[in-house]
Amino acid sequence: MITLSAGILKRFQEKTFRTTDSARLRTPQQAVDFVNERGFIFFWPVKGVSMPSLWCGVAGDRPVADAHDDPGHTSWGWKDQMLDKRVWYYGRILRKRNTFISLQTTPYFYALSPNFGEPELEINDQYHAGQIPLEVKLIFEALLEKGPLDSLALRREAHLSGPNSNTPFNRALDILQRDFKVMPTAIAEVGTWKYAFVYDLTHRYHPELLEQSRFISENQARDQLVSCYFNSVGAASEKQIQSLFGWTQPETQKSINRLLKNGLITNDIQIGDEVIKYFCLTSLIQ
Repeated sequence: MITLSAGILKRFQEKTFRTTDSARLRTPQQAVDFVNERGFIFFWPVKGVSMPSLWCGVAGDRPVADAHDDPGHTSWGWKDQMLDKRVWYYGRILRKRNTFISLQTTPYFYALSPNFGEPELEINDQYHAGQIPLEVKLIFEALLEKGPLDSLALRREAHLSGPNSNTPFNRALDILQRDFKVMPTAIAEVGTWKYAFVYDLTHRYHPELLEQSRFISENQARDQLVSCYFNSVGAASEKQIQSLFGWTQPETQKSINRLLKNGLITNDIQIGDEVIKYFCLTSLIQ
């Protein structure tokens, strides 16, 4: 077993997570560049998950502040400001958390989604096969018929505006975003808080994705995403990879084995005094 110094890994992640004072993000364009560098990041840090986030890139390695006037919340304004600029893909993707994905990396995610070129037909097939609940179908069809809708209007058009529909509506939106069928594309000043997402169908907002992902195999897609992940975090266990992407154990293991074979990563790594076996970038132990 090879030991990787916890200090070396920490310094690597300080660089890739942009958490040092000199590397902090100070403009919206720097945020876009950060997403492009990393391939995908979280909006806010997720407990128990080692991943770059926009919050930490702006505020440093600290928890999200409760105070609305905290300087770190500049990240919220950037997210809203850039939402309709088509500079990245944004939605509740990894671990059902808000995720930014670079436009270059998005086709690899899309290649693993249940979208094969005819979304309108596929949503019906999924519903009749019992793969999705009715609410998913209703929301998709409302957007298909009416065009982009803010969340309040979407609930009305999908007939999910009753108080008992809160959980089913939110769960359906999570499924639709996870499956790259629906995405937030703008902010509308509606409702009590004068703030709501506007949603649109992914294949209508990003029609190029169908062609961009057409010839990407599942193996190529998984290997690209796992490579991006290692280039961001430096080291990870098989369980961490499987949990992040929501893949099966065999799918995860096969991708890891391919990256071991091409030399990007090395196995049987111990970090400090931990007993867990990790994989890490080969470059970190050379």
